[in-house]
Amino acid sequence: MEKKIHEGRNVKRFREMLGMKQDALASELGEDWNQKKISLLEQKETLDAAILKDVATALKIPVEAIQNFDEEQAINIISNTFQEGSFVNTGHSPTFNINPMEKWLESIEEIKQLYERWLKEKEDTIRTLEAILENTRR
Repeated sequence: MEKKIHEGRNVKRFREMLGMKQDALASELGEDWNQKKISLLEQKETLDAAILKDVATALKIPVEAIQNFDEEQAINIISNTFQEGSFVNTGHSPTFNINPMEKWLESIEEIKQLYERWLKEKEDTIRTLEAILENTRR
């Protein structure tokens, strides 16, 4: 049994994931569109190919994303991908593989390089000013 993808509902999901209101999507689609028309569009199971293309362009997503998004599959992927401890807020302490001493030494090295560049530019500026001064004395 093949499950039918509800394209209108998928438009709504992507729009909401992108934090876009129906009015904003309507204005992206042009003068013929308004909030009510977007609401009706999101209720349709199948969308006209041209409208689907325009909506995908306005949402800046591929048409295939709307056509193929299946919430059940997404939930299965998420539940099979993330195990206990995958999230920081699960009651477990996160493990960070950062050596503070190494980061500190990297910072000091960066400061030394900046200081050396600053000294070189200062010397170049002094030479330039000396040359200008020498030319004005002649």
